[in-house]
Amino acid sequence: MANVIGSIAALMNGMWTVLKQGLEGPVTVQYPEVKRPVHRRFKGRHFLRRYENGLERCIGCSLCAAACPADAIFVEASENTDDKRYSPGERYASTYEINMLRCIFCGYCEDACPTQAIVLGDNYEMSFTDRSQAIYTREMLLDPAAPDARPTPQKVAPGSFDRSIPDMKDPD
Repeated sequence: MANVIGSIAALMNGMWTVLKQGLEGPVTVQYPEVKRPVHRRFKGRHFLRRYENGLERCIGCSLCAAACPADAIFVEASENTDDKRYSPGERYASTYEINMLRCIFCGYCEDACPTQAIVLGDNYEMSFTDRSQAIYTREMLLDPAAPDARPTPQKVAPGSFDRSIPDMKDPD
C-alpha cells in the first residue's frame, strides 16, 4: 500500500510540475524584431576607436596580434608623415585585418592594446556567406569620425603637431 501511495505522490508531483510550467509565459524572443540585451561584459564584434579630434587610436604596434591565441589578427604598420597623419604616434596601422572565422572573442586583443584602440562591442549579428566576407579590414572596423572632427589622413604643418598621445580616457 505504501508503494502505491508513493507512486501516486510521485505522479502528482510530476503533474504539478507540468501544470506550473504550462502556466508560465513563453521564453521565446521574436529575434529579428526584438533583440535581447546582452550582459555588460559581453564580447562581440570588434571596433577600432578614434580620438575626439578624428585621429585613429591604433598606432600599429601589433600587440593585439601578438596576444591573439587564435592568430586571427594581422597588423602592418606604416610611418606617419606631416602630409598624411593617421594617428598621433610615429606609426599607424596601414593594414589591420581580423579573420572573424578564427576569432574566439576572448578579449586578449582589447587587454593588450596600450591606446585602447581595439574594443569588443555588443554587436552579435555577424553572418557570412563567403569566407572572404569574414575578414574585417581596417575600414570596416574603424568608427566613423565625429561630426566636428577632421577625417584621416590629416595634413599638418611641419613641426606644429604635438606627437604625444592625447589624453587616454575610456572611450565610453
